[in-house]
Amino acid sequence: MLMYVVRRLLQAIPVFLGTTFLIYFMVFSMPGDPVLALFGDKTPNPAVLEALRQQYHLDEPFFMQYLHYLQNLFTGNLGETFSGQQVTDVLARAFPVTLKLVLMAVIIEFLLATVIGLISGLRKGGIIDNTNLVVALVLSSVPPFVALFLAQYFIGIKLGWAPVTVGANTTWSAMFLPALVIALTIYVTGMRLMRGSVIEAQSADYVRTALAKGLTRRRIIPVHVARNSLIPVITNTAASFGALIAGTTVTEGIFNIPGVGKVLFDAIIKGETATVVSIVTILTILYIIVNILVDLLYAVLDPRIRYV
Repeated sequence: MLMYVVRRLLQAIPVFLGTTFLIYFMVFSMPGDPVLALFGDKTPNPAVLEALRQQYHLDEPFFMQYLHYLQNLFTGNLGETFSGQQVTDVLARAFPVTLKLVLMAVIIEFLLATVIGLISGLRKGGIIDNTNLVVALVLSSVPPFVALFLAQYFIGIKLGWAPVTVGANTTWSAMFLPALVIALTIYVTGMRLMRGSVIEAQSADYVRTALAKGLTRRRIIPVHVARNSLIPVITNTAASFGALIAGTTVTEGIFNIPGVGKVLFDAIIKGETATVVSIVTILTILYIIVNILVDLLYAVLDPRIRYV
């Protein structure tokens, strides 16, 4: 098990370097002068422009800028924004907010997918199963930003059951509504995976053997059927976690959530290379860690899986 984790971490090194290089190159290739854009319609002093370019190494070739970034990265210095703030301070404020939102959404999504998929799989072809499939089809056809606006209007404004915007109040209760909407728009894939796995597991040899031994359905369903059906759902949930961490820009914009999405959007508009690449770097590290943990969890769910 330990050697497997070490190999996965070694494999993550080229992924990490390749990701940061590509993102840095794409931001570097964006048209326009980010330093000049800081002054808007004003005409700055050429000496001030040159000083700012030297401060942020924008007067150097691409590879030198990238090497400067890697050197700072490995020493724990993620650079500065054009407003003079440390990128680490900006991320320290934004990342916990986004992680809280995504964690809530992923937990709700996993519970919905597991429970509804299990019930549908056990009652294949019945009224409950068909109703779940129709509801899932409707939810999957609604664009997320439309669902967010509808929830904000009806639940937040009309009914007053939840805050309309989050703002500085980034508590669990304040972010429950956007997390719930996100979960409802993404749980469909996990539910279908769970449903299909449950249907397949019920006809598996180990389930037939358990029935032949006289085990009750109350014992067989949670231990043999549900447990073995969770693997594809967990894989889908892990993928959703990585996608949501980087894809909450619209949600954070609609509900005014001061998270990574807002910081990333502002950094792209301003051309702040260090901020954009730092965010992507941290997202890459999180994604790698989550995937390793999911692989290790497979062995817990399925005793047949062994890592050497």
